[in-house]
Amino acid sequence: MSKSAKAMYEIWLSPTQANDELLIRSGRPNERTMLMPPAKPAEGLESFNEIATIRVELEDIEPPIWREMEAPTSMTLKALHETIQQLMGWCDYHLWEFSDENYRYIPPVDDMDWGDKPCRKAGSVRLRDICKDDKTVLTYVYDFGDDWRMNVSVTDIRQGDPDTSYPRYLGGERAAPPEDCGGVPGFYELLDAYGDPEHPDHEEVREWLDERDPHFFDELPIKYALLRIANRRNAARKRLRPKAT
Repeated sequence: MSKSAKAMYEIWLSPTQANDELLIRSGRPNERTMLMPPAKPAEGLESFNEIATIRVELEDIEPPIWREMEAPTSMTLKALHETIQQLMGWCDYHLWEFSDENYRYIPPVDDMDWGDKPCRKAGSVRLRDICKDDKTVLTYVYDFGDDWRMNVSVTDIRQGDPDTSYPRYLGGERAAPPEDCGGVPGFYELLDAYGDPEHPDHEEVREWLDERDPHFFDELPIKYALLRIANRRNAARKRLRPKAT
């Protein structure tokens, strides 16, 4: 593998995943690496610059709570999970998974055999490995207690602007539910109590929210968070650009 391809391949790997890859290359796979072969590295700057439009929307909530971004298809599903956490203002406290019609894509855990579909490591699967030409739809579940479910639509795969940093926030509506509020029913109850000074739980809810307004949606922290993620890719992208002779 060339140095440029290697840099691009490893930019989305965590230290644990990078160690897995070293074990694979040395011929000594551990339990995690036995689950599936390593993801294919992209070849060259053109593949590294490929992007898609990604829209995430919470299920069973009206009016809709959604976010949209442009993101590289070289992103692993683990990196997509981390980016969605930033889009929603969550703190990554809980277990999560993606799924499609064939597989469940999950973080490394001791027991990977729950559910009715075979599992793949989310850190070893890139968006481009599972994307279809027109539209790909994934289900993202976060916090198996509150059971937040999101539709993740991946569309419009294309070459990105080489002078633009990705992922890039495009837009969204409404603040996300706070973590550990009890899922969709608890979220609606929280909004009712917050908005009604006569509600018996009004003061308790306001104290629990620490004076945060559950209706206020601030996009600026999302833009900054995605910019930080994008900046981590820029160093690798610079290495891929041909050097002037």
